Amino acid sequence: MNVVDPIRNKEYINAIKRVLRESGTRNLLLFLMGINTGLRISDLLMLRVRDVKDKDCVQIIEQKTHKIKKFPIPKDIQVFIDEYVERKPMARFLFKSKKANKPISRVQAYRIIKDACQIIGIEHTGTHSLRKTFGYHFYKKTKDIAMLQQILNHSSQDITLRYIGVTQEVIDDNLKMFAL
Repeated sequence: MNVVDPIRNKEYINAIKRVLRESGTRNLLLFLMGINTGLRISDLLMLRVRDVKDKDCVQIIEQKTHKIKKFPIPKDIQVFIDEYVERKPMARFLFKSKKANKPISRVQAYRIIKDACQIIGIEHTGTHSLRKTFGYHFYKKTKDIAMLQQILNHSSQDITLRYIGVTQEVIDDNLKMFAL
């Protein structure tokens, strides 16, 4: 199993948005929802139009943990969602496959994200990079590891820090400033 990294650089995030905008609104929305909600790809792919249309908050049952997860949708993303789902049936999958009446597969989602990242020169990415990117930037902005641990449903803060790749980064930064 390959380990993927969060996308730490906001310029790269913006570049990925530009690449995905060219490949289609669905693909861009997949990326935006992933990096702004912290949902696992299995939960993102199961979202339907009725779950997000005209809502500022979404509630799901996580597939992995079977726990209820409630999360707000950022206003900027809600505007994008509203435009995307405007004339779509409520029962339709948000990330519908072009070939069938089902969501895109995890493999297809992986290809979408991996290809966009490779175009701009980022390695070690995949669908799980979306969740890790959310976690990394949430932590960098809030420094609230306890809240992030709860959002991601991790059993310890150490796991959360390792998960988002901050542990080594924090150690390195602190050692650079340490001198006797």
